[in-house]
Amino acid sequence: MNGPPEPTGDGQGGAAAGRDPGLQPARTRLAWRRTTLSCTVAAVLAARAALHGGTDTLGVLGAALCFLAWLGFLAVAHRRIRDLALHETRPPVMTARAAVVAVACSVALAAFAALVV
Repeated sequence: MNGPPEPTGDGQGGAAAGRDPGLQPARTRLAWRRTTLSCTVAAVLAARAALHGGTDTLGVLGAALCFLAWLGFLAVAHRRIRDLALHETRPPVMTARAAVVAVACSVALAAFAALVV
């Protein structure tokens, strides 16, 4: 009979026993790299805008804060990309702390870049 798979009690219809992640880990790694590139571009453009008309204290402070937010995101992204590359079949779950840091750095970078511009 070609019906749906019999439930096995794992809540996933038996799919967990022979899980094939396919290209999902590779796609996730690429998504982290694209996001890192986007953050890099935002930080560079914010620094350029802050320092374009001359150097004043507020512009330098804004550029420095953008750089620090970018560094924080880069550290989280690099660790996640490395974890995904090392454990392709079953990557470790991202910790709540790392997720909060990534979100906080992204929001901070956006806010500092908006203030600079």
